[in-house]
Order: sequence, then structure tokens, then C-alpha cells
Amino acid sequence: MTDRSADDSLLTLDNQLCFALYSTQLAMNKLYRRLLNELGLTYPQYLVMLVLWQHGTLSVSKIGEHLGLDSATLTPLLKRLETHGLVKRKRSSEDERRVEISLSEAGAALKVRAREVPKAAICATHCDPLALGQLRDELNALRKKLNVED
Repeated sequence: MTDRSADDSLLTLDNQLCFALYSTQLAMNKLYRRLLNELGLTYPQYLVMLVLWQHGTLSVSKIGEHLGLDSATLTPLLKRLETHGLVKRKRSSEDERRVEISLSEAGAALKVRAREVPKAAICATHCDPLALGQLRDELNALRKKLNVED
């Protein structure tokens, strides 16, 4: 015979890791929406800009690899960034099927203002930066375990 109360506790909302992650993600998205509004960026656009600031010119598929996004998701996002004057899209001279994304002058200049975003986000958590770093590392490790191919 199983202990029904123990089984029922498995279905308590507060005991769900997925809900803890989900509700924290909602709170972080709300925080980042406010912080990124000052830069005129959405969160997905900010992620693309982070990749470009770190790596320079990349193909759409390489950006997708870094972010775990497919080209169909990235293409409209990149077009909006181009419309805002932050990136340039250009067909590769080596392979016309490949589109390369580079920062415009305005996109490169935005990096200076964007440096304040992570600082403000850390302050908003009221947590020790070292503890946040450990949490990030643990979440990255969990994501890698969950992404193991069957």
C-alpha cells in the first residue's frame, strides 16, 4: 500500500520544480522588459545583440545555435532589428543561401548602454552575485541534462 499523502504532495504546486522555474522566468521577463525598454529592445532582441556583441558577424544559423532558436523564429526578429538600424543583413558571398548578420554602428554603440542591464538585474534580485553565478551554473547544467538526445 502506498502512502497517499506522500503521493499527493508530488502534485502540490509549491513542490513543482517546473513551476518554480516558470514563475521565476515570468518575474525575470517582467524585470528585463522594464530594463530593456530604455534600450528599445525586447528580450529576444537583447539575446541576439548579446551574441553579436560577443562574437561579431555571424550567420543566422550560428546565432540560432547560440540561442537554441530556429531560422523561422530568428528571421522576423532580425528583420525588426535591421528596421531599427541595429544590425545589417547580407547574403554570404560564399553561399547565397546563408545570411550573415553584423552590427551596425548604432548596434555596436548600444553595447555601452546595455552594460547597465546586467548590473541592474543583479541589484533587483537582492542576492549575492556569487550565489547568482552558482545558480546560473546549476541551471545551465540542468538544461544540458534535459537536452540530452534520446
